[in-house]
Amino acid sequence: MQIKQLSLFVENQPGSLSKVCRVLKEHSISIRTLSLADTQQFGILRLLVKEHSAAKAALEEAGFIVKVTDVFALTVPDRPGGLADILAILDRHNLSVEYMYAFTFGRHDRAVIVFRFDDPEHAQKELAGEPIELVKPEELFD
Repeated sequence: MQIKQLSLFVENQPGSLSKVCRVLKEHSISIRTLSLADTQQFGILRLLVKEHSAAKAALEEAGFIVKVTDVFALTVPDRPGGLADILAILDRHNLSVEYMYAFTFGRHDRAVIVFRFDDPEHAQKELAGEPIELVKPEELFD
């Protein structure tokens, strides 16, 4: 099950990240998780929010360029080798991971990792028959 993720460029300047958060706060939009990767001049902020369409509109109105991408949230056993086992399944299906990030989610003995694949539709089809637990959007945001 794919989840909509917002990606936007944020300048590497004081106050840039807080501006994003203020815009979301003003629209009562809560961030479930985020990832920020930087270069010398800007960062790429990736957000998972329940109201992705409203968040996109609010951020664009505030002057940000926002892209919506499909990602997958997979549960991974929280034990040595848990991620290695999941990656072995992805390798077996020749799925290319563009990036990933993890967050806490109260899944007891499992971590949740967000994956972006180069071909999301192909990934969804390939993972359908595997013993991998995909987190559904309604589970993620409720």
